[in-house]
Amino acid sequence: MKGWKKTAVLMTAVLMAGVISPDPPKTDVTGFAGIHFIPGTLVVSATSSTQQKINEAEERREQLENEKEEQENELNQLQGEQKGLRKELNNLNAQLNQVVANLEELEQQIRDKEQEILETQVALEEAEAAERWQYECMVERARALYEMQDESYVNALLKEGSIAGVLNAADYIERVATYERQKMDEYTATRVYIQEQEARLQGEREDLDGLRLQAETEKDKVQGLIRQTANAIADYGDQIAEAEQHARDVEAKIKQEEENLETLRKQLAAEMALSKAAAQAAWRDISEVSFSENDRYLLANLIYCEAGGEPYEGKLAVGSVVINRVLSAKFPDTVLGVIYQKKQFSPVASGRLDLALTVNKANADCYRAADEAMSGMTNVGNCVFFRTPIPGLTGISIGGHIFY
Repeated sequence: MKGWKKTAVLMTAVLMAGVISPDPPKTDVTGFAGIHFIPGTLVVSATSSTQQKINEAEERREQLENEKEEQENELNQLQGEQKGLRKELNNLNAQLNQVVANLEELEQQIRDKEQEILETQVALEEAEAAERWQYECMVERARALYEMQDESYVNALLKEGSIAGVLNAADYIERVATYERQKMDEYTATRVYIQEQEARLQGEREDLDGLRLQAETEKDKVQGLIRQTANAIADYGDQIAEAEQHARDVEAKIKQEEENLETLRKQLAAEMALSKAAAQAAWRDISEVSFSENDRYLLANLIYCEAGGEPYEGKLAVGSVVINRVLSAKFPDTVLGVIYQKKQFSPVASGRLDLALTVNKANADCYRAADEAMSGMTNVGNCVFFRTPIPGLTGISIGGHIFY
């Protein structure tokens, strides 16, 4: 507000001093009351009025809606992946339970096998002891028979008193020897069998140890997968929480944009109402207005700021809107007052107009449009507003603006 007041004072001083030449300034511009502005190169991109703000707000809201949709899609994807991981975690836990059960069964089998081996070792020791005892008995009898003299052996047989007794005694001795050999063979076979059983049990135990090692490895693997999956679920939980917060932030921004849009739409409605009121109110004739060179300079640079990229018809239309306001009883009655009326032309609020004035950015078409507008020529009738097009806004379409 200070900027436009300052400019208004300067322009008034210029009007009073009459120091601006009739020809448009070139580079070194004596723009206001003999104050020389040094041409600069700073150019601020054009902004629009209420409608452009509405368009920008709607575009931001649309972007936020798209961002919200993308965020929701990402959130759904994260939740789906987390759900899949939870299912995988349940499967892994079931797999771990099975592995643990198998491991416990293997441990029991190993304990049973160790008990069998222990019992077999005890039996083997007993068999070996029996075999040694039988062997010692046989050795002892063999030694006794060897040490007996032949006649003593014959005498022992003759003591029987008959051939039958002798034969019976000899047969008895033979049977004893045969029995001892059989028992020795049995003890030996038993020992060999028990040794084979022990070897078999030891082999089975080694197999069980191998299976247990595999089960332990599988258990460690599954537990590692469980930890990894649980960590992944936790990570997804963090991402989901972050995505949900982002979605809430976007929703808040959308709500804010909607509130802003509502304010802008109310402003647009007020402008439309004012436009209708202006059309029905009193209008001065162009002949009743006196314009100065300062008005021409100011209007030409405003045209440059608002329609510098538009065709000539667009430039004339902007100039016509300013002059229509000067003629309408609903607006200030001077070019200076119209252009610097609060919140009417965005190049004023942004400072772009002041920058243009310091270096006289207006070109020949801008001055031509200003001249024709100040002469009473209009290509937009009695329109007193213009903005970028929006759905539902009717009026005269010229270039990139709707005039109403």
